[in-house]
Parts: sequence; structure tokens; C-alpha cells
Amino acid sequence: MLRRGKFTRETMAILVMPFRECPCWPCGLAYASQGSKQEHQTRHGVGQMRVMGIDPGLRACGWGVIDVDGPRIRHVANGTCRPTGTAMGVRLLSLHALLTEVLLRHAPDAAAVEQTFVNAGGQSTLKLGQARGIAVLVPAQAGIDVGEYAPNTVKKTVVGVGHADKSQILHMVLMQLPGCAPDSADAADALAIALCHSVHLQTRGRLAAAVARGTETSA
Repeated sequence: MLRRGKFTRETMAILVMPFRECPCWPCGLAYASQGSKQEHQTRHGVGQMRVMGIDPGLRACGWGVIDVDGPRIRHVANGTCRPTGTAMGVRLLSLHALLTEVLLRHAPDAAAVEQTFVNAGGQSTLKLGQARGIAVLVPAQAGIDVGEYAPNTVKKTVVGVGHADKSQILHMVLMQLPGCAPDSADAADALAIALCHSVHLQTRGRLAAAVARGTETSA
């Protein structure tokens, strides 16, 4: 059960906590919560990156965290946030608290959220959009840039086909992340979103490096 007063005091205190060791908010938080400066330096010093994917939903919001180091990808954790309450405001607050807890626990360097698919049910789309707003807000509060991908983009990146079904997505997630056991279909989708984001981040990184090398050569 969400205790509104406790969440507001403790979480907001953490969100504004100053960290001198590292300008990266999640890593600074990892120092405070785990005392693990060495882990941070190991993870960042060799170019590793922790990516969190979020599949937004008001009833069930899937999340998945992976570690990426070049071609090597490792599953870290996954789960499903199930907000409580009947009133919309209470459910959104509950979702915010649950996602914030996950973010604090795993300290990702990057995050991505699936874009809302507009269907025939306008009311359902509106509610999903509100949940998606929370999913984007939580990492943004931590100073993390949030990637956004259409469902077809995620499917094409992970499966190779833009209209893959749930079973195909799960199959490819299990192949790329051996040993992972998705908590739900939503968690599997979230892991697929994290994989998609990691691919796009690495592609952009290689492109930027190539442009930089070209600039140095021409100079």
C-alpha cells in the first residue's frame, strides 16, 4: 500500500541530494545507497552502460534492465509494477512511486519508453498516455535522457520483423538474454525496449566517433 507522506518526504529528498563524486545522478545515488564507488568506476571506466526499458501501463507496467558492454549484453533484472488505488490520481502516484523505487535500486545510465499506439478506444488510449507520461517523467527527474520508440521499431530491431507477435518477442529476448526469466509479457516487452535502445545508442555512438575521426583527419 502506498504511503503518500513517506514517499513524498523520502523520495524528494533523494531527488535533490547533491553528489560530489559523479555528475551522473543514478551513479551518485548508487554510491549513497550501496557505497559502491568501485562498481561505478568499473562500469563506466570500460565504456559499459546500464539501460532500462519501460513498457507503460496503468494496470501493469513492465520494466527491464540490461548491462551493455559493446557486443556483450547481460540481463540485470526485470519486473512488473502494479499500481494500486481506484482514483486516477492515486494510481498515477502509485506508479510513480513504484518506478522510482526500481530506478533507485538499479541506477540505469539510459532509459527508453514505448510510444503510445493510438487505437479505436479513445478512453483507453488516453489512460495509457497518462501512464506513459509517468514512465517518461521518472527517468527524466533523474536527469536521464529518455528514448522513445514506436512498437514496430522495437519489434523490427529485436526480432527483425515490424509486425512480430508477443511470442516472437519473448523468443528473441530469451535468445539475446540467456537465463533471464521475464516476470510477465509486459516485462518481456520492456526488455525488448531496452535492447532496442541499446542498439540505437551504440549506432549513434559509432556514427559520432566516425564523424569525429573524419573531422580530425580533415583538420
